[in-house]
Amino acid sequence: MIEESRRSAGDNSGAAPYDFGGKWQPSAIELARRIDRSRRNRRNIAIAAISSIIVLGALIVLVVTSPGWSTLRNTFFDWAYGIEILPKIILGFTTNLFLTLIAGTVVAINGLIIALLRTSRSPALTPFRILATIYVDVFRGVPMLLVILLVGFGIPALQIKGLTNNALILGTTAVIITYSAYVAEVIRSGILTVHPSQRAAARSLGLSHTQTLRHVVLPQALKRVTPPLLNDLVALIKDTGLVSILGVTDAIRAAQIQTAKTFNYTPYVIAAIIFLAITIPLTRLTDRSLRRSLERENAQGQA
Repeated sequence: MIEESRRSAGDNSGAAPYDFGGKWQPSAIELARRIDRSRRNRRNIAIAAISSIIVLGALIVLVVTSPGWSTLRNTFFDWAYGIEILPKIILGFTTNLFLTLIAGTVVAINGLIIALLRTSRSPALTPFRILATIYVDVFRGVPMLLVILLVGFGIPALQIKGLTNNALILGTTAVIITYSAYVAEVIRSGILTVHPSQRAAARSLGLSHTQTLRHVVLPQALKRVTPPLLNDLVALIKDTGLVSILGVTDAIRAAQIQTAKTFNYTPYVIAAIIFLAITIPLTRLTDRSLRRSLERENAQGQA
């Protein structure tokens, strides 16, 4: 029996390996599915294009054929006048960009500090944690326009020696106060999404609390809240125009000055176009970041 099994094994060892047919090719069923998916995609694109053209065309016809269209066109869409005052609007918009740069940097630092205070479990930091909670609750509930008015007119009314009366500084301060509360909550939500096992694993490896926070918790938290932080940046760029109520010559104020000269509202449209030129790409970047984050999470869930 043993010899027969050895002989049979020897015969099998000399046999040629099985050929799987060379290069893989999709089956007829898979090819039919691909053709069907391609046909459905083309049909969906055609339906979307036709419906969009119909709706947009109907809106354009409704506006153009309205009785007051000629007056509206001359008052809001005088492109010759818009090109004439464009440099002044752009000059004012540099103030918005400067305010966004300064306020965005300070807001990011303040928001991180407040978020860390609110998520801290140290008994010694309890008073600061309570103050941080009150701060967030108050300034998330008060409209930013009111904060700008209170800071812009309230601080100079104190007449304290050493306090500035500069409208740009006061407006920037009000924006920082308001947005720090929003950004703090976004970062705090990101920190809370990190599973406690991540902290435990880091501590078991010998990392201190600060090292765990720096190398384990914050990188994951900030990566998860990148889309909402970009969304706050877009909102910040727009809301910098509110400081014009204090007399700061930004894009909105520059448009208001030019409108007051001729009672033509085209400068407001030009200012809106300039803001859109900055905010729309950032909005698309936010959507792309959110989509990639969801794809990454789905890929990790399937792994």
